[in-house]
Amino acid sequence: MAFKKLKSRFKKVKKVGQGMDWQELTNVTRGQRFVVERVRLASGVAIEGVFEVPALAQLSAEDQVFVAAFVRCHGSIKEMERIFGVSYPTIKSRLNRIGQGLDFVETVAEPPRQTQSDVIERLHRGDISAAEAIAELEGQP
Repeated sequence: MAFKKLKSRFKKVKKVGQGMDWQELTNVTRGQRFVVERVRLASGVAIEGVFEVPALAQLSAEDQVFVAAFVRCHGSIKEMERIFGVSYPTIKSRLNRIGQGLDFVETVAEPPRQTQSDVIERLHRGDISAAEAIAELEGQP
């Protein structure tokens, strides 16, 4: 039932033969996640498949403007306060709300690589044998 309503709203917004921009699409879907199944390039070539829309493209137009301004301000909340004419807590609150809706990929930092001098120092202290030091040094670029 919900799909039929969404489909009828989509038909009302999209006119035959015209493209739809991301903002129209996000307005039609009312913030629900969606995938794109067909893409037509300007050259006329159509590509079919399932394409997930980037999370930033799924933000409302206002939130996209806000994020773009934040990036352009190099993350300066003071500059954002000036541009939008609102307080620090308002900027932080909006950033937190937008951030909660975005997936975040956490990475695990690799342990720092041992330099040649680190290996030699460990050999000098007796922490490793000469054979271990040679093996570590040969494994380095």
